[in-house]
Amino acid sequence: MKLSKKEEELMEYLWSLEKAFMKDILDEYSEPKPATTTIATLLKRMADKGFVGYTTYGNSREYYPLKAKAEYFSTHVNGLIKNFFNNSASQFASFFTRETNLSESELQDLKKIIDQEIQKKKK
Repeated sequence: MKLSKKEEELMEYLWSLEKAFMKDILDEYSEPKPATTTIATLLKRMADKGFVGYTTYGNSREYYPLKAKAEYFSTHVNGLIKNFFNNSASQFASFFTRETNLSESELQDLKKIIDQEIQKKKK
């Protein structure tokens, strides 16, 4: 299941805060801040989707992410590879390295990461 752009923005705040009350979340937004009801609606939708949990303290709720950031984005990258690159990581890597205007230094960094992963797989 995917989050909307507004839900992803809110989720970013929850990932960085780890746990937060409504006031803490609103403090993360720049001016003009969204209405409390807007954030409450987003949090309810995200809870219904299984992304956010909460603990109730009297009339207040402390919200926390149920999915890790890496897990969320890994799912979406894998879906992108499956849906747009015929489930081929090679096609994805080829497109990514050609179409994103990476510098030679950035390509060297990627090569190091790939080489390290290859070494891990050999063990």
